[in-house]
Amino acid sequence: MLDKIIKAYDIRGLVKDEVTPDFAFSVGVAFAKFLEIEREPATIVVGEDMRASSAPLAKAFCDGATSQGMDVIRIGLSSTDMLYFASGKLNLPGIMFTASHNPAKYNGMKLCKSGARPIGKESGLQVIRDIIEKGASLSIRSVGHIREQDLLKEYVDYLLKQFPKKTFSNRKIRVVIDAGNGMAGFTAPAVMAKLNVDLIPMYFELDGNFPNHEANPIEPENLKDLQKMVKKQRADIGLAFDGDADRCFLINEKAELVNPSALTALISVRELRKNPKSTIIYNLISSKTVPEVIAENKGKAIRSRVGHSYIKNLMAETGAVFAGEHSGHFYFKDFWKADSGMLAALYALAELMNSKGTLSELLKPYERYFSSGEINSKVKDAQKSIEGVKKKYQGDYEVDELDGLTITAKEWWFNLRPSNTEPLLRLNVEAQTHKQMVEIRDAVLAQIKR
Repeated sequence: MLDKIIKAYDIRGLVKDEVTPDFAFSVGVAFAKFLEIEREPATIVVGEDMRASSAPLAKAFCDGATSQGMDVIRIGLSSTDMLYFASGKLNLPGIMFTASHNPAKYNGMKLCKSGARPIGKESGLQVIRDIIEKGASLSIRSVGHIREQDLLKEYVDYLLKQFPKKTFSNRKIRVVIDAGNGMAGFTAPAVMAKLNVDLIPMYFELDGNFPNHEANPIEPENLKDLQKMVKKQRADIGLAFDGDADRCFLINEKAELVNPSALTALISVRELRKNPKSTIIYNLISSKTVPEVIAENKGKAIRSRVGHSYIKNLMAETGAVFAGEHSGHFYFKDFWKADSGMLAALYALAELMNSKGTLSELLKPYERYFSSGEINSKVKDAQKSIEGVKKKYQGDYEVDELDGLTITAKEWWFNLRPSNTEPLLRLNVEAQTHKQMVEIRDAVLAQIKR
């Protein structure tokens, strides 16, 4: 079971018989042991999302951690980026109880070291798993203390301090936000109250059963309500957040989904204005537009494999000021190299409020190519399927295996990589024309099905 629920970047599984309070207690014990090995501070910050299971799981975890002499600061309801803020601000290790965009029957945990440094399978989760499996003995020591601390106001103030004064007061805009009954329903009102916006809230009621739609904006079906509301209200922009509000997607004034790579390019330009000639990281399924825009603005672009732990580590190694993932994750050096959907949204609002045009006009320079979006295919043997595609294209085109298989031609490229958690292959295609994109997409999909 441990191999099933301990993923590459977090812990996630079914509440009924996998991620249970007993298991959370064991994680509390193991995390405390791990932090002791790592010589981390002896206090853990704990946050939780709106799922009915999150508070009991958090309590059980705290019991396990304090049994090892660890102190705990419970910040209560929070978005994942608010937990990262707490870890960074207080310079303490942390844990967030959330299953992000997954349905109500799931829950999980995202862990970090002090300063919001990531813990993935290669940077601690495997050690924690092994401690759980061996059955860590309880230490004979004084039980740690638990206290509560409300950090919402400090979180909001910190986000807004990333921008010059009066950034959000120049032009009043109409903003629709779909929180999907997730944690943006908790954080967005506090942030938007400080801005010169006409806010139209959608599904701000915290409900881990997700009664309106899944809190997963990467699926087009879950954006339909927001797109209708943007049209109906003649809004300037729509914002969609996932369940734990660490990812953000934009809808323009025409009710069209904005390519996340266009937002990466937009934020990159703003960051390079502030930090000339800086390094910016983008993951390998981002549009070719991103490195082009970074180079045009005299920045240094570095390509990364997909995954937050890889990107955060690369940011630390290179001193990058910003990183963008095509999945809607955006990372900021001034936010402890952690990802924040709300901070990305504020960058978009700042640019829009200080321009005279529409969002689509603002982003037009960053939408240069035609993308397939991510297409998932169920396969029996992911590696065998990838080898079949590689055999077809190698020799004629550039081959790159940084993360899965990337084939690059002059006028198009595609990436094919296996899922970390499911028997799926994920395909992304981009080309100079829509016709080229469709042809390559269909050819690769046909090869996969052979």
